[in-house]
Amino acid sequence: MSKWKGSKQFAAWLNLAPNTKITGGKIISSKMQKKKNHAGQILRMSVCNLSRSVAPIGNFVRKMRSRLGKKGGVVAPAHKLARIIYTMIKERQAYNKYIIADEHEKWKQIRIKNLERQLEKLKNAA
Repeated sequence: MSKWKGSKQFAAWLNLAPNTKITGGKIISSKMQKKKNHAGQILRMSVCNLSRSVAPIGNFVRKMRSRLGKKGGVVAPAHKLARIIYTMIKERQAYNKYIIADEHEKWKQIRIKNLERQLEKLKNAA
C-alpha cells in the first residue's frame, strides 16, 4: 500500500474519484474518467448489491442514490468502500460497522434539527 500516498490517491487509481474540470472558478464538467480498472469495476458492482442490504453501508448507498442519481449514487459509495478497504489493509484492522452506524446516527440528528428549524420558520410565517 506504500504505492499510494493516501486513500484519495488509491480511490483515484481505482477510477472512483470525480474528474472535475474547473476554469475561472466554475465547474465546466464532472464526469468519470474513461479508463478501466477492474478493481474499481468490482467495487461499483458490489455497491449495486449493497443497495439492498440492511447494513449501515446499505443506508448510505440508498441515501447517495436518492441525492445524486444513479451514476453518482454508485460512485460515491464505491469511493467510500475504497477508503475503507485502504484503511483496513494499511492498518491491518478488521471492518468495524459501528463507525458507519454512528455516522448515520449523526446525520439523522442533523436532519431532525434542520426539519425542526424549517417547521419553526413555517409556523412564524403563518
